[in-house]
Amino acid sequence: MANLDQDSDQTLKRLFKAFNHLMLLMWRLGLGPIINAWPKWVGRIMVLTHIGRKSGLRRRTPLNYALIDGEVYCVSGFGLTADWYRNLIANPKVEVWLPDGWWAGEVWVIDDPKLRLPIIRQVTIASGFAAHLFEGINGLTISDARLQEITRDYCVVHIHRTNALTGPGGPGDLALAWPLAFFILLGSWLAYRLFSRRSKKY
Repeated sequence: MANLDQDSDQTLKRLFKAFNHLMLLMWRLGLGPIINAWPKWVGRIMVLTHIGRKSGLRRRTPLNYALIDGEVYCVSGFGLTADWYRNLIANPKVEVWLPDGWWAGEVWVIDDPKLRLPIIRQVTIASGFAAHLFEGINGLTISDARLQEITRDYCVVHIHRTNALTGPGGPGDLALAWPLAFFILLGSWLAYRLFSRRSKKY
């Protein structure tokens, strides 16, 4: 049974990793606000930039989040084993990409049981289809007792935004790929049309 649980965890991690690569690419292409336009279905998705505890390199992780009284909260569904969470513990200085901008922030872990559960519920609701698909949780209908049982190993993170950021390296850093792709496709189409006309002449 333990092996089955481990296999299930590994499968979920691979699925989340593939999904995260897609979400990060979309944010880098400047589509972050569009992703967040349908939170009921897609969920609220931010990008968290953190520093690798061993490598010292900047890492980016897309995460579901909730805004509560203007503050940002997220949850580690894999508990203490999530790499991004372990990085936060080692270095609580982070950056977040949100629909309203790019922010520097500081992290606090929420341990108080009375605070954890309402936050987890809000993050679950803000996760859209992901919570139901990957965790089998409907944040709107699940009881407190059942939610607490399922999420007992979750880690709750509060991100306090300290100041807005600008410059290179933020959300939309690949946005120029759109016009570049357009001109490449347009050039290819024109070259094809020209080649086709010449071929017909001969």
